Amino acid sequence: MLKRESDWAVIAQFFHSRNGVGEVDIRSLSSTKQLIQYELFPLGDSCVLIRLGTTINEDTHKIVIAVTRLLQNNDIVGINDIVPAFASVAIHYNPVQVWKSRRREEAGHETIYDTMCTRLNQLLSKLTLDGISNSNDNQKIIRIPVCYGGEYGPDLGAVAEHCGRTESEVISLHSSGSYLVYMIGFAPAFPYLGGMPKRIATPRRGTPRTVTPAGSVGIAGEQTGIYPIATPGGWQIIGRTPIELFRPHHDQPSLLEAGDRIVFVPITEEQFEGWFSTENEVAPIV
Repeated sequence: MLKRESDWAVIAQFFHSRNGVGEVDIRSLSSTKQLIQYELFPLGDSCVLIRLGTTINEDTHKIVIAVTRLLQNNDIVGINDIVPAFASVAIHYNPVQVWKSRRREEAGHETIYDTMCTRLNQLLSKLTLDGISNSNDNQKIIRIPVCYGGEYGPDLGAVAEHCGRTESEVISLHSSGSYLVYMIGFAPAFPYLGGMPKRIATPRRGTPRTVTPAGSVGIAGEQTGIYPIATPGGWQIIGRTPIELFRPHHDQPSLLEAGDRIVFVPITEEQFEGWFSTENEVAPIV
């Protein structure tokens, strides 16, 4: 918290670069086998966006996870949140802390943004090919039980009709493989998943529901996801899981993290209804 008005005046001059909008900072990380490009952009007055690609794919995702873990495992003064996305990582920072922690060699920086970029570049230059290729060594695979159709999956029939398949075929396809958690967003603990078969891709509902129950498993276009809390939504709901994805009372409120993999496991209505009378509090990790 700033104690003097003069603090604001001093810090204000550091918020913007000479052109008034912030300069794009482009760097590369290299090894004998691979060259990785990244770009730094200002995102408001207290965030740096590290753009690591322009497409959604697993190769870019591995770089995103490697950068995220590198930042999490190193202490850069002023950073208060690290947010991975499909092809970028957002670094939110406290401008006051960054300004007050500037070292002698950083005193000539014209903006706080310049200081943050310098610190990020110094850290990112340590990222090696091995660090990226091994970024998924500790990847979790989490089994998510799902009761498909009926009361818990009211749009399963509509999805089957759209795709020209039976409901059983949609269930089989949806639960046949593993899904990569690319990012968490939209709502607390909502996972954006990759890996759904295109054969069951279905457009969103024409009219969104005002309330979609927590645990609902839906399809929207070529994506599938799980609603962690009750919220309005227009995804086609094909099932529901009894697993609690958003756990605000836990140290890690989101059950899933970017980089995890999940497997959907079909269960019956009886298993769903009996889930809460057992000790099944969390999804099993395999």
